[in-house]
Amino acid sequence: MFVAVFAMVVLGYFGVSVRDMMCFGIYVALGLMLPGLLLIRALYGGRWTLTEELALGLVLGYAIEVLTYIAARAAGMPLLVIAWPIITYAVFAAVPRLRQHWKGAPRPTAPIWWSWSLALVTAYLVVWSAARFFKLHALTWPALGSVSLDMPFHLALIGELKHHMPPTVPMVAGEPLFYHWFVYAHFAAASWITGVEPLVLLFRLVMLPMMVAFTVLIGMIGRRVVGSWAAALLAMAGALFLEGPNLYSGMEVGVFTWRPTQTWQSPTQAFGALLFAPVVLLLVDLLDRRRSTPGRWLLLGVFLVAVMGAKATYLPLVAAGLVAIAVVEAVRRRRIPRHALASLGITAACFAYAQFVLFGQARLGMSAEPLAMMRSVWGELTGLGEQVEPPLASALAVTLLYLMSWVIGWCGIGGLLSRPRLLMRPAVMLMLGIGAAGIGATLFFGHPHHAERYFSVASYPYLGIVAVYGLFVILRRARVPVRATVCAAGAAIVVTCLTRTVFGVRVPLSPGQDEFLLYRPYIVLTVLALLATGVFFSVSRRRPVVAGALTISMIAAAGLPAAFALRVLPAGIPAPAGGGTATAPVAEAQMIPRNALTAGRWLRAHSDPDDLVATNTHCRWGFENPCDSREFWGAALTERRVLVEGWAFTPTNHRQWRRGLTTEYLPFWDHERIQLNDAAFQSPSTASIQRLRARYGVRWLFVDERQMSPHHGIGDAATLRFRSGDYAVYQVPGGTT
Repeated sequence: MFVAVFAMVVLGYFGVSVRDMMCFGIYVALGLMLPGLLLIRALYGGRWTLTEELALGLVLGYAIEVLTYIAARAAGMPLLVIAWPIITYAVFAAVPRLRQHWKGAPRPTAPIWWSWSLALVTAYLVVWSAARFFKLHALTWPALGSVSLDMPFHLALIGELKHHMPPTVPMVAGEPLFYHWFVYAHFAAASWITGVEPLVLLFRLVMLPMMVAFTVLIGMIGRRVVGSWAAALLAMAGALFLEGPNLYSGMEVGVFTWRPTQTWQSPTQAFGALLFAPVVLLLVDLLDRRRSTPGRWLLLGVFLVAVMGAKATYLPLVAAGLVAIAVVEAVRRRRIPRHALASLGITAACFAYAQFVLFGQARLGMSAEPLAMMRSVWGELTGLGEQVEPPLASALAVTLLYLMSWVIGWCGIGGLLSRPRLLMRPAVMLMLGIGAAGIGATLFFGHPHHAERYFSVASYPYLGIVAVYGLFVILRRARVPVRATVCAAGAAIVVTCLTRTVFGVRVPLSPGQDEFLLYRPYIVLTVLALLATGVFFSVSRRRPVVAGALTISMIAAAGLPAAFALRVLPAGIPAPAGGGTATAPVAEAQMIPRNALTAGRWLRAHSDPDDLVATNTHCRWGFENPCDSREFWGAALTERRVLVEGWAFTPTNHRQWRRGLTTEYLPFWDHERIQLNDAAFQSPSTASIQRLRARYGVRWLFVDERQMSPHHGIGDAATLRFRSGDYAVYQVPGGTT
């Protein structure tokens, strides 16, 4: 209760009304969580705490709501989405055998310290959201005009899913939406049901319950695999905070900073990660030979279908884990691994549907380009940028740094070598397979905006769980005194901090500085770790497991604890958005003038959702030459499809991209359309404007008059309906020319 009040206070401070908070809270509780909870109790069972049951119920509620909304929106009755919780309540009240699930079976009691830890984690997520996102993304003018450039893109897609099914790219009329769009269906459903503005949902409300539920689910998987509440807490901490040591000052880069699994700036990543967590939990139960029931298989299918459209990145990763299990089980037990193959079959079917139907085989810029991100990171570190191709040796050296950071972060996995049979557990093989596939895909593929990193981001929590498992296994077996473990970890933290202080490497390097400076602190840290390991094994000659436990404790401490200790030291500025992962989202320069908001909202209120709009804004404000086509505010504010606005993220634009080019600066591919569109604004006449209506069905003109001549005369051919400062809305009269 305290955390809920605290969250409401923070949200209220950042501009959310009590009415919006109450409507959204009731919607989440009664429209998603409670009906999902009833279905979880009926189909899944198991001994979970109430908090864990609620988290599972909420995620199931998300999955069913999205699938229901797609059908309801396609039928033209979006509010029909509320039928699924109503029907669920009615069935569970009417059927005697199901009434028991209102109360539920006896549940285990979580330790008090666990409950308080979970409350503190939730409070942290609220504070982190406020400091890293709310503060930079305001709901009102003028700060609204300078939010990060991805947010209007997300807002435009919410508007598209709110009014159309199947969806298309609203910024370029007729362009297919081959994208992970299920999360926008959830936003749209939430807006229809609660009446809350999509902007408020996107900037303040929707992500918080997702983040909390994801954290709880990771803890559930950790407790299921390791069998310990403490392990569950460490698994949650790893999912939220995992980092490698950054031994540079200055700019933070993607090698040693992790992109958060749950992030406000990527709703697709957050939603996909949330829906994937119960997939892993169900597979752990089904493959570890626990009770297999039709209900659990049904739930697995529902969650995989939801992941398919939420973030299909996860499907090949889980397929890799299932293949590993099937092969090992077939070799070890000499029998057909039916559960693994059945799960693999469902996964393969979902992946095939996603690739050939939902995404139309579009690559969206993803291509086989080994070490693409490593070359980009090298450019950041050296200050030479992406225009200079690094030598192969340099790309490999940065790759080794990347691999070193992963080894540090997940060195606890080595603890399972003390009991090798545990490596053959299906749950362990599943998560190791997910991790290996994620890291491999990150190194093998390339993308103009480095979306290949989402493969490794997807695997972080599960490699973290296995690392915690290995750490617990070797510490239990070695029975190392707590004092010795703390001393080894403390020494590692001190040495890591001293290494950065002594060498003082600042990135990007200044012109003329030797590239070897980048590798020197990590070489020294590696040598010191090897020397310490040698000392441990020489002292514990008769008990190598003790030396192994101390070594793993030492290396692990050079990861997360040392990374946070290094943050106390001055580190300089965050990385730019295009390359490495900064520690906080960076707001962009002002992207739209104030009056665009007023005019866009007027047009939304006075037009039909199926009306097509033409505009003369294609480039980000202040980035017209060359034109940066990441301009999405028109579609975002009006919730209407636009003939041509910003085309940077469209499938067709990505097909034009080649290495050495920049997607946002590529020209629009349909020369006739862009010429006809711009002619209506540059040389407005009855003929040019009516041509847009006759050829494309344009009904409205959304005009930035700063880009027009002083006496443009557009009002002679179209009807002025609204003006706010430099922005005007014109209605195109009926008729043809």
